[in-house]
Amino acid sequence: MKKLLLLLIPWFLCACPQKKQTRPEELSTPATVRAGLQPASFDELEGWKKDNLKEMLPTLKSNCERIAKIQSDWLGSSVIKVETKAYKKICADFISRDFKDDNSVCEFIEKNFRPFLVLDDGNAEGRFTSYYESRIKASFHRHGIYQYPVYGRPYDLVEINLKDFDESLPDKRLVGRIIKNKMKPYFERAEIENKGIAAPVIMWGDDPVDIHIMQIQGSAVAFMDNGEKIRIGYAENNGLPFRGIGSILLENKVLPPNQANMPAIKKWLKDNPQEAKKYMQQNRRYIFHQVTKDSGPVGAFGVPLQAGRSLAVDKTIIPLGSLLWLETSAPDGTPLNKLVAAQDIGSAIKGVVRGDYFWGSGGDEILDSAGRMNSKGKYFILLPEGKSHGLD
Repeated sequence: MKKLLLLLIPWFLCACPQKKQTRPEELSTPATVRAGLQPASFDELEGWKKDNLKEMLPTLKSNCERIAKIQSDWLGSSVIKVETKAYKKICADFISRDFKDDNSVCEFIEKNFRPFLVLDDGNAEGRFTSYYESRIKASFHRHGIYQYPVYGRPYDLVEINLKDFDESLPDKRLVGRIIKNKMKPYFERAEIENKGIAAPVIMWGDDPVDIHIMQIQGSAVAFMDNGEKIRIGYAENNGLPFRGIGSILLENKVLPPNQANMPAIKKWLKDNPQEAKKYMQQNRRYIFHQVTKDSGPVGAFGVPLQAGRSLAVDKTIIPLGSLLWLETSAPDGTPLNKLVAAQDIGSAIKGVVRGDYFWGSGGDEILDSAGRMNSKGKYFILLPEGKSHGLD
């Protein structure tokens, strides 16, 4: 979604073995990052016995339904390798059970998984931000205040993957358009907003700032002028690099560093519409949307995200569908320790220990929390017991 997904994104009374002091497994990646996995035990997870694990059941169910459809041997093509068949076996057991309380969920997880602290060149500390499902006001027809298009996937947009042509080439997806029998980059944001494109307009919004924030978050609930509420999800992007509006405003010294949070950014953009357009267009990436009937915004893993239980990750490191124990803090400094699932991705979510927590759906009250989160923290990946995982 922003943005697949992710992100993105409140937060037992089981006996656990003591941690063994084991040297972390390591891997050198092309990005010169050294990813490591350090075996741990559940009693090392801060707050494990306090988490409302039964709340996680909808996420576990949607994960298992998605994993059942995966045909490949591995969950994704990430650095951390997890065998699909190991997860399918766990999911078959999960579906056959009736979980009555947190303790029964705890016992199931501890029986089937083992936690590993994720390390970046030996360092467990990383950065965790948050995202949410925003709101816009819109109409199916262009009239009055509804003058800003929400585009669906363009008719002339094409995509290729280099690996489809030669196995020795990188597994890299390219998006563009065909000009005189050659593939060229697709239009950037300024061209799309200033000149329009050959694409369906799924609805017309009343505020370009709200549409821009929807694109950053990846999805929104549209409050239509006829009284309907419609969920809008991610459909595609123009394939150009993403630049966050916060970093753009900081670079241009529009806002001081201590005010570069999303609530303050949104207020400044709305108070300065002419300058806002210029700065927003410095983000060349553009997101195309679609109307969806899903129960929540759908992340990159292809399942609806659950508020407080879904995390956007770097899928080159963490396989989508994985369970993670997150230890970080909310914007007000309170501990945010809970079980989450890697279900989404984001343009700015890159790195071994990096996540975007899905806060939920709502208006400015959600934005005030999600938009201010920028916390240090760490996570443990829960891997199936046995020899069904490792580092690539």
